[in-house]
Amino acid sequence: MHVFIIILSLLVLIGVSNVVNRFVPFIPVPLIQIALGAVLVILPIGVHLELEPELFFLLFIAPLLYHDGKHTPRDELWKLRAPILLLAVGLVFITVCVVGYVVHWLIPSIPLAAAFGLAAILSPTDAVAVSALAGRIHLPRSLMRLLEGEALMNDASGLVAFKFAIAAAVTGVFSFPKASLSFIVISIGGLVVGALVAFLIIGLRQLLRRAGLEDETMHMLLQILTPFMLYLIAEELGVSGILAAVAGGLVHAIENERLAFTMPNLRTVSNSTWSVILFVLNGLVFVLLGLQIPGVSRTILKDPHFDNFKVIGYALLIFVLLLVLRFVWTFIFARGGRWFGNKNQEVPSLRMLTLTAISGVRGAITLAGAFSIPLILQNGDPFPERDLIIFLASSIILFSLLTASIVLPLIAKKKNTDGNAEQERLEREWQLEVMAAAIRALQNTSNEKNEVAVGTVIGDYKLMMQQLGQKDGNLKRLPRFQQEEAEMRLLALDIERKVVNERLESGQVSREQANYYLNMLEQIEMILANKLDLGKVLVKNIWRRFKLLFTFIARPRLASNIVEPDMAEIRTLKMQCSQAVVEEFSKRCAYQSDDATEGVLDYYQQMVDRLRRFAFGSRRKDSSFIDSRRELHWIAIQAERDAVQWYYERGDITRDMASLLRRIIRNREASLYELEGIG
Repeated sequence: MHVFIIILSLLVLIGVSNVVNRFVPFIPVPLIQIALGAVLVILPIGVHLELEPELFFLLFIAPLLYHDGKHTPRDELWKLRAPILLLAVGLVFITVCVVGYVVHWLIPSIPLAAAFGLAAILSPTDAVAVSALAGRIHLPRSLMRLLEGEALMNDASGLVAFKFAIAAAVTGVFSFPKASLSFIVISIGGLVVGALVAFLIIGLRQLLRRAGLEDETMHMLLQILTPFMLYLIAEELGVSGILAAVAGGLVHAIENERLAFTMPNLRTVSNSTWSVILFVLNGLVFVLLGLQIPGVSRTILKDPHFDNFKVIGYALLIFVLLLVLRFVWTFIFARGGRWFGNKNQEVPSLRMLTLTAISGVRGAITLAGAFSIPLILQNGDPFPERDLIIFLASSIILFSLLTASIVLPLIAKKKNTDGNAEQERLEREWQLEVMAAAIRALQNTSNEKNEVAVGTVIGDYKLMMQQLGQKDGNLKRLPRFQQEEAEMRLLALDIERKVVNERLESGQVSREQANYYLNMLEQIEMILANKLDLGKVLVKNIWRRFKLLFTFIARPRLASNIVEPDMAEIRTLKMQCSQAVVEEFSKRCAYQSDDATEGVLDYYQQMVDRLRRFAFGSRRKDSSFIDSRRELHWIAIQAERDAVQWYYERGDITRDMASLLRRIIRNREASLYELEGIG
């Protein structure tokens, strides 16, 4: 029961980390998860969790690398094969040799073999952490593919080198020729075993389908078990389970392309299921790192044998050495002109090489390797400086994450300093893409009963797309103006709230009408509020509800008399509020006009006209048509949200672009909610 509660707590922390990241997007999710894990240990609730090293590799590394191999574009990897191999194999062994000797020279108490082991687990980069950082900025596509390919290969090469180094430290015996031969056998054997087992699993699934077993749940279970089977079988045969998982993922990628035509439902279920699994696994890795940091830090920093400043300085020096090695290595081989393509391509700039060096963030593999160091040697003695090695590895993970999260955005910003026109073009293009996704979703829901309503809503979207697609379109519709316009709309809602309260006090509207209207304003505020305003809006709304509850307690008769107000009266109240906003914003425009203020003024003027037409009956339609159109609007809004998330997860858009698009959708959602609220 205790273990279950701990696991449940870790899952809650993963969810909390993403909520926190929505409010502080400049802090990468891995850093938030590490901090939350550390806080969980520091709190006096007795959280303590240890994992067997092999279990850690099996549970986390195998499925993560399998998924990476399954979803990395093979053609792009092949084009970048030379730089990927130079980074994933060449740089790994250069790092092991150089950093290993430097660590042994800096800290003589760490044997040379153990120093090589530390250098080996510091050599692999973590594509997951890089993706978390790159979400806020738009790293070049070729660089992202290079980092993904490097992460697939250097995980295996780094871990194989680590195992040989630790074996030498434990046994005291090391033979370079034997190690080289074993490396080739283990590496190639892992790839071959992974591919063969993957083909066998694919064959089994095809046999099941021919036998009529098309159950998506069963096939999904086989998919989930596949990376664990690949890893276990390869390790049992004495070859690399890591490379087996990568090879199996690459083989299954071919089958995954066929699923779109043969089993589209399974592919949909598979994508959704794996997204949850990867979300949990990636989160657990960094939360577990956070759980270990307080204990490891306490062990080292409170040990009188260690000088705290020296130990932290060692970690910082090793991290700087890793950066310098990575930059120098890429600089030397980039001069060949083949770094990101063929010989005719331009040699990468220093900025690109700097991005490549800093993007080599350490993460899950480094953590797993550090935890897998044995406690004792073959002769029964404790492993020399095991706690110090884990502390150094953990510190370097933190240094790499912090450096990348601070420096990468600063470097990447330089490319957009004079590209406003290009940025506006991209903003319009992605708005059109998102609206097109909404239209596709509407077309998929069309049937005989709702085809008229579908046509109406699609017509609304096509009109918006036509207006947006004009080259000289209104700048107020560009995403960078959406935040300012939302702030003006929040100000307009305050004016409406003031009008409602004044009419309530004067007896011109009933308590029921006022509560209905104020609740509607609350919902619109919640939709429009950005991350910084949301807390203020929540506090204000909670306080208003508290006062309402107190009124009901003091005057219980009011609670029993609440009924749904007459919508005609609500529309009249909306007309009065809208006219008050128009009057106030007209005064503002008279002495200080801007696009956001004019946009809100135009919106409320259209609202007044719409309410007048409604009063004369020109907008009355069949209730089933209205209900159908309302439902379709919400389907379209959700389709837009899904499209933004899909483009963001694929790396097509940056976090900033996704935030801008979501702001536009929220503004549209607020308008839709307001129209529904008045009938």
